[in-house]
Amino acid sequence: MSSSLRFYASWTDAALLEALAMDNRGAFAEIYERYWYRVFALAYRKLKSRETAEELVQELFATLWHKRTQQTIEQLEHYLLVAINRRVIGYIRAHRIRTHYADYCRNLQVEETHETEDTLAVADLSAAFLRGVEQLPEKSREVFRLSRLEHQSVEEIATRLDVTPKAVEYHLTKSLKLLRTYLREFLVALLPLLFFIR
Repeated sequence: MSSSLRFYASWTDAALLEALAMDNRGAFAEIYERYWYRVFALAYRKLKSRETAEELVQELFATLWHKRTQQTIEQLEHYLLVAINRRVIGYIRAHRIRTHYADYCRNLQVEETHETEDTLAVADLSAAFLRGVEQLPEKSREVFRLSRLEHQSVEEIATRLDVTPKAVEYHLTKSLKLLRTYLREFLVALLPLLFFIR
């Protein structure tokens, strides 16, 4: 085993990538050993969370293996560092959205008692929205989440899910139609709050 590792350690990045595209697990193991710490260090420096950084690094290398025959990578280190940076940014965006939403819900709960009905209406709508999202078909749900919650562009989503931009637009349109139908009965309850805020 050790001689095998020394064997791959002498390979160039280009040779490892070529072998990786041909399902060579030894080449993949060498790429992981060669670069995982640099990739992890970048993620950890930005996130300040070892657990989250490790999770994003594992996801990145899992994607590298699963898409080994589909990707054209010219500079391996540059590719990995850019890719982990994108994942970190996506995670931070999603975390901020969740935090803002939690703050918003907390603020609603401390409103004065005469606003209780409006607060309940918004809580009901929020719950209905989340239920509606969960009921979307799997691919549409994923596209909707990446677009509306992580604010990724159509092109970014298409690349991430390995589909065409038209497919992304189709799933977004489908998701919005289904959610509008699902939430129609809750919109009336929201109107008093909208009026009050305005």
